[in-house]
Amino acid sequence: MTTIGVYRLGVVPYERAYDLQHGLQQQVIDGRSEGVLLILEHPPTITVGRDGTLANVLVPPPELARQGVALFFADRGGDVTYHGPGQLVVYPIMTVGETGPHRFVRDLEETVIQTLAGYAIEGQRDPSHAGIWVNNEEIAAIGLGLRRRVSRHGLALNVDTDLAAFDLINPCGFSDRRATSMARLLDRAVPMDEVIERFLDRFGAIFGVELRVESNGPASLVV
Repeated sequence: MTTIGVYRLGVVPYERAYDLQHGLQQQVIDGRSEGVLLILEHPPTITVGRDGTLANVLVPPPELARQGVALFFADRGGDVTYHGPGQLVVYPIMTVGETGPHRFVRDLEETVIQTLAGYAIEGQRDPSHAGIWVNNEEIAAIGLGLRRRVSRHGLALNVDTDLAAFDLINPCGFSDRRATSMARLLDRAVPMDEVIERFLDRFGAIFGVELRVESNGPASLVV
């Protein structure tokens, strides 16, 4: 069974995590690692994916900067999304199986759906768009980048995120859909550590991998 190292990094600037993913991806490509799962949060950041356009960022970049929101163009699939504190960000850096990237995305979606089900939240797919929705509001965004069948980027699940920040964008390019969070749906605080543990349990089962939680930090990952 493949063993994937799990690193819980806390709050990491998007650009730092972006560079880290590329270095880790190369390790997997070179056969120096079976894979890594990065668990983290980002400071307020808007990212524009390969399929995205600045038209879906509703505030000019100078105003974003004034509000302390970073803007980053990323080499992932998808359109525009927001990252911020209270959002569980998961970056799986691992080989995509013979079933291909579409199945990989479906498995990421299923991991989120089963995690939400543990809180009696019914997550739903949109067949035309990666991600998870509840009552037509987005609760988890998914976007991948691949190189030589090794993934980077991943998903962002709104646990207890400031939903007002999503007014800065059309989430994933939808002008008629908004975002929601677990805390909003449950009308209570949701402990991030608890969500992480439940997510990891479901991830290991769905992807058929052994997860090994590592104690060292990000500086030790790429050499």
